[in-house]
Amino acid sequence: MTSISDLFSIFVMQGFNGLSAFCVLLLMALGLAIIFGQMGVINMAHGEFLTIGAYTTYLLSEVSQRWAPWMAKSYFLVSIAVSFVIAALVGLIIEQVMISRLYKRPLDTLLATWGLSLCMQQMFRSIFGPKEVSATLPDWLMGSLQPKAGIDIPINGLVVMALTAFLTGIVFLGLYRSRIGVQVRATMQNRTMANACGIDTRKVDRMTFAVGCGLAGVAGAAFTTIGSTGPTSGSMYIVDTFLVVVFGGAQSLVGTIASAFGIAQTQATTEFFLTGSTAKVITLCSVIVILMLRPQGLFATKVRR
Repeated sequence: MTSISDLFSIFVMQGFNGLSAFCVLLLMALGLAIIFGQMGVINMAHGEFLTIGAYTTYLLSEVSQRWAPWMAKSYFLVSIAVSFVIAALVGLIIEQVMISRLYKRPLDTLLATWGLSLCMQQMFRSIFGPKEVSATLPDWLMGSLQPKAGIDIPINGLVVMALTAFLTGIVFLGLYRSRIGVQVRATMQNRTMANACGIDTRKVDRMTFAVGCGLAGVAGAAFTTIGSTGPTSGSMYIVDTFLVVVFGGAQSLVGTIASAFGIAQTQATTEFFLTGSTAKVITLCSVIVILMLRPQGLFATKVRR
């Protein structure tokens, strides 16, 4: 019979597993919340930018293992920055070539980015093969802490949590304590008035889309610490990411954080006691019921119309 101490250990371990999933989900959702909330673009290819970051980390891992062993301890930190830059540059190119022609046409952006998602998945499959690959983590990311008997907290999870907290703080400071943040929020709330005030909303759109994609790339680097990478790795997160953004409120970063935490913890805890599909059903039903009572999301931004 399971004791109270064992149940406590189970809930702590599952809660920490939920925090690891929460970190990846939040990094994905932060970028999508800005893109969807400001630009109204339904980017179904957002998950593929996670895959870009994951494969970038894998490649740097292979380079450090085969040709540059002196990078073995530091490559992961480098991969975070490189993943952001590569994903942001790819996002900037896609915005210039395709997304910029589809503004104010949300259904068209949905279909176009879904097609882009399939093309990117096939490109990954052609370059890296259909099999999943794993990055070799540096020694300082291995192992775990044991604050109590029966409770093991992986060090890589703690590092990912610290990275997520740092980037979330940077996003908040950028949006609420900088001039460009004021321009982004003004464009979010009233694009016509922002244009009338002299804000180059076209430039803001380009920058926002690139930064959002870059954050997804960082989520990909974090993802390599908890799972292997395949051509469709990003697509597994896209539905949950949109769910987080809509549930929290499309223009609210506080809502995004709260909903990501709630959804990740609910799924992680219920998956231990039930099957994965049942846990997903329970989570979705809970979200649907809450959205029926509060269709604007948990933390809707109040805007004068």
